[in-house]
Amino acid sequence: MRFTTYTKYKGKWLDALNLEALLEHLSDFLLDGGFAGGPHYHPYWGWSGVEDTKSTDALKNALLRALLESGELTPEMLEELRGEGEGDEEVQRRIAELLDDLIQRMVEEGYINLETGSPQIPGATYDVTGQGKIDEAKQAAQQVQFNLTQKGMDFLGYRALKGLLSAIGKSSAGSHDTPHLSTGVEAEAASKPYEFGDTLNLDIPATLKNAIERQGLQVPIDLDYGDLMVHQAEYRSSCATVLLLDISHSMVLYGEDRFTPAKRVALAMSHMIRTQYPGDTLRVVTFGDRAQEIPLSQLAKAQVGPFHTNTAEGLEIARRILASQKKDMRQIIMITDGKPSAMTLPDGRVYTNSGALDPAILRRTFQEVGACRKAGILINTFMLARDPYLVQFVQKVSEIARGKAYFTTTMTLGEYIMMDFMRNKRRRVS
Repeated sequence: MRFTTYTKYKGKWLDALNLEALLEHLSDFLLDGGFAGGPHYHPYWGWSGVEDTKSTDALKNALLRALLESGELTPEMLEELRGEGEGDEEVQRRIAELLDDLIQRMVEEGYINLETGSPQIPGATYDVTGQGKIDEAKQAAQQVQFNLTQKGMDFLGYRALKGLLSAIGKSSAGSHDTPHLSTGVEAEAASKPYEFGDTLNLDIPATLKNAIERQGLQVPIDLDYGDLMVHQAEYRSSCATVLLLDISHSMVLYGEDRFTPAKRVALAMSHMIRTQYPGDTLRVVTFGDRAQEIPLSQLAKAQVGPFHTNTAEGLEIARRILASQKKDMRQIIMITDGKPSAMTLPDGRVYTNSGALDPAILRRTFQEVGACRKAGILINTFMLARDPYLVQFVQKVSEIARGKAYFTTTMTLGEYIMMDFMRNKRRRVS
């Protein structure tokens, strides 16, 4: 006879943790835009240090902060982390194991991947208290690099989109709204007389009213072709969008990270377009000293640098991208916090002027805005600063391009952009 022996299951702390909630807490870290240093560190511009934010060592520190903020740690663990414990090696070992298990689970579920000379994740001897000698495992953790996968970016984009839509009072997004009306399933406007080719989505009360007015109240009611009324639905169209992101140094100066919220909005828009607007397109262009298109898959790695603001070249590249898009609507969503301070000369050199508004740079920028308008491309500008000269610049751009100007903050940026994206074609043009 075959016997099976059962033992009592002793669960790990990991089993009680909500990984998705932790990932939300980690979103700022995973989408780091350069606020905490990075490859574009420049001592003159003054953002802090050259901290490596892509090692598993940095990821463990971020996980610890997320665990503290979310209240997931036990009182014993908190005491050890605060230095108030008795130096219990068993508790420290369990904390280290928890961090290793969390990273392993993130890898297994496809949110991140690791790059290292050795495929092994560092062992569970990580010095979480920062006390004592740095061991070989910690040195290995500093050498192992992680990357956010497409699934990880999709998750962050979904969560960002969910948060933005709930903030503006919408649980889901439909298709783009336009001032043109057509017959369809959704009734969102006044009914109209039926014409050949219309969807037979009858407005029954209006149809019966026409029949009664024509022949009086009698049974049975004799319907005539001219009595038929159908509901109208707002016309659904496709849209090509270029998100133009400023990566100049001012986006992380003055004690505020303005670039990471912009990246989060881009991920949310990408997720929404891919899942709810399958006929639409979204491309991303960054502009600093020079402008370039970046793949959405590389958006999480984008960072600011000690750059100027070459707005004209950014608009030029966006215009060229949209020129090849055969969509009903083409638009540029520009997110910036500064004045144009650079332009590309015909010979490829970059002319810069960080002082006052340079007439030559402004003229080149306004020329490109005019070219966008001529091509039928709408420009909506989201300015993260309110200096008087910037207000004048943005108003001039909106006047030339017949677009909209929004003066917002990092806290409300996403809500403004999503509301504009979903409603910008609802407005009637006289």
